[in-house]
Amino acid sequence: TYICEVEVDPATGSTRVDRFTAVDDFGTIINPMIVEGQVHGGLVQGIGQALMENCVYDRETGQLLTGSFMDYAMPRADDFPEFKLGHVCTPCTHNPLGTKGCGEAGAIGSPPAVINAVLDALHPLGVKEFDMPASPHRVWEAIQSAKV
Repeated sequence: TYICEVEVDPATGSTRVDRFTAVDDFGTIINPMIVEGQVHGGLVQGIGQALMENCVYDRETGQLLTGSFMDYAMPRADDFPEFKLGHVCTPCTHNPLGTKGCGEAGAIGSPPAVINAVLDALHPLGVKEFDMPASPHRVWEAIQSAKV
């Protein structure tokens, strides 16, 4: 279960993640620090995809226009709150250790949690649907379109 709270500035479209809680079931956890690192990395990757990362191509040539870090927005440490992590343990019955994979956990659940939080914040402004990424420009455009 992933729960996200965001704050959206309607004047600029800027979105900030204020709180994020992730609870996963990895079965028996052998090394908690490794699992926590995997989840943190996945959360950052997923939140980045939801809020800023976007490949842009030239419509005529198909040339990638966001092929460098100068043009491709990626999250930084100051873009995130402290994550709250929780674990539920339902041991896997298909291996003797009861372990489950954790490599992509944060990256799978975080984009929908963020976009749902953005939609919840924009709903009072009339925005009914929204596609990733929730960049400031796209959020601002959605707010302006809902006013019409």
